[in-house]
Amino acid sequence: MLNENMKVIRKSKGLSQQELAIKLNVVRQTVSKWEQGLSVPDSDMLISISEVLETPVSTLLGEKLIESEADDLKAISAKLEVINLQLAQRKNTGKRILHWTLISLCVVITAIFAILFALERTFGEWDSGNLETAVLGVAFHSFAWLFVRVAPIIFIGAVIGIFMTRKK
Repeated sequence: MLNENMKVIRKSKGLSQQELAIKLNVVRQTVSKWEQGLSVPDSDMLISISEVLETPVSTLLGEKLIESEADDLKAISAKLEVINLQLAQRKNTGKRILHWTLISLCVVITAIFAILFALERTFGEWDSGNLETAVLGVAFHSFAWLFVRVAPIIFIGAVIGIFMTRKK
């Protein structure tokens, strides 16, 4: 029992036989003999081993320990599950932000169309003899010309995006 427990605990602490031997001020072959059950450490050395391995003497002398591979796999599995949940939440948050951005874009495009429609009626009353008004009129018409041609394409793309990003 001592030999098996010592080996399992040493490995779980990530120590080689050589590293343990150095910490105990013995040669590696001594640690190897203890782990093979060919010899047994004295009581003082047993206390030193328990201190180095940070394990009670009773655990070293107790029942056979089994390597905690199953526990390690469960811990890794739990951590991966948490990471997957976080990634799913991040993806959903990004999807929601995109969804509401597309809705906002549609509202803005609709509002600009309404403003252009309202201003187009009064555009004929603008004084084109005034230089500032004429420049403003040209800029307004250029913007309106470009907007009327590009905005419907963007609007249709945004509406398709809204439907693709909605909750299912």
